[in-house]
Amino acid sequence: MADEFTRLIATVGSRKLPPVELWQPETVGEIDITIRRDGVWFHEGREIKRQSIVNLFSTVLRRDENQFFLVTPVEKLKIEVEDVPFVAVAMEVDGTGASQRLLFTTNCGDHVLAGSENPVRMGQDRGEQRPYLMVRNNLDALICRSVFYRLANLVEGDDEMYLVSDGVRFPLGHMLG
Repeated sequence: MADEFTRLIATVGSRKLPPVELWQPETVGEIDITIRRDGVWFHEGREIKRQSIVNLFSTVLRRDENQFFLVTPVEKLKIEVEDVPFVAVAMEVDGTGASQRLLFTTNCGDHVLAGSENPVRMGQDRGEQRPYLMVRNNLDALICRSVFYRLANLVEGDDEMYLVSDGVRFPLGHMLG
């Protein structure tokens, strides 16, 4: 298992993503694409079933304040995101205690090591407390229920509950208490 974790860690940061945060296209519009709360992408009301298309679109996704856009050097198209654009669907754990590292995989194939640049946090969606992970550039992933149950087994603390990954302590408050 340690070899697999090491292999996955090596992929973190090696994925070359377009510099969407630098692009300021003159053409701005909208496209009928929605990302549902469960991470499923729809175009004109129909599910996008080709995962390769979803993965490609996810690489040109940008959040400007509370709006989401697919961005290219020549065009910026607003899309609808019901909660957050990604879902953390798997997690690998390496080590224990202060040396523990949590590596998440999203529904779009991103591998994200929870740490100072990619914090885990509790947030709200429609009045419900839900766990999130920062994936990149102000884009979050909802941590799916099965992964959250695994996280619950890693929670430390009595009064103030927290998780540790890559030397960073992530407070969870009293959510699990």
